[in-house]
Amino acid sequence: MRDAPPFTTHRRGFLARLAGAAGLAAIAPARLLAEPAPAADDPALEAWFNRIRGRHRIVFDAPAANGGMPVVWPRVYIDTMNATYKTTAAADTAVVILRHQGAPLALDDAMWAKYGFGAQLKVEDAGQPATRNVYADITNLPVKGVGVKPLLQAGVLIGVCNVALGVLGMTIAGKTGGNAGEVTKDLLAHVIPGIQVVPSGVMAVGRAQEKGCNYCFAG
Repeated sequence: MRDAPPFTTHRRGFLARLAGAAGLAAIAPARLLAEPAPAADDPALEAWFNRIRGRHRIVFDAPAANGGMPVVWPRVYIDTMNATYKTTAAADTAVVILRHQGAPLALDDAMWAKYGFGAQLKVEDAGQPATRNVYADITNLPVKGVGVKPLLQAGVLIGVCNVALGVLGMTIAGKTGGNAGEVTKDLLAHVIPGIQVVPSGVMAVGRAQEKGCNYCFAG
């Protein structure tokens, strides 16, 4: 297997990749204030945001893997909210936005093995760098029902940043000599089913708050 690509980049380097991946353009703030936001081009994306409902709503902002905690905290939130206020899961909405270095949590085992995410994120599995997404289903904690797949099954909304995947694709291609577009396409094809690809993580965090979610930094 080729050497795994580095994730840690200097801020200027990250911004350069961001501009290349997203084709960022200057925006006039005054115009934004004067005009209402247009409807989303992707009805499925707006339908996903519209699933945010209920009395209690929270969005977990996850720009890093943080030992898998971004896919643990939502279960803790739901369980303790239900126990404290005698509500049901249907009354609460938890949203997780995986962005920046948290994006690999959204990818399946094949991508972890192919691109060496375990080594780069310093995630171990049986004492060795993980070659699978160990956060897809976490079973070694006293809290049950944690991990990407159990949370999706429980109705937690999980989104992954499209810009982050594009930057990740460019970083991998730069290290391996591959084609950035093809690598990014590969990553997108291996997002865990049920996870919504959002235009950007920061956009999704903001949109969730517009939908009534309280904000929680997930590391």
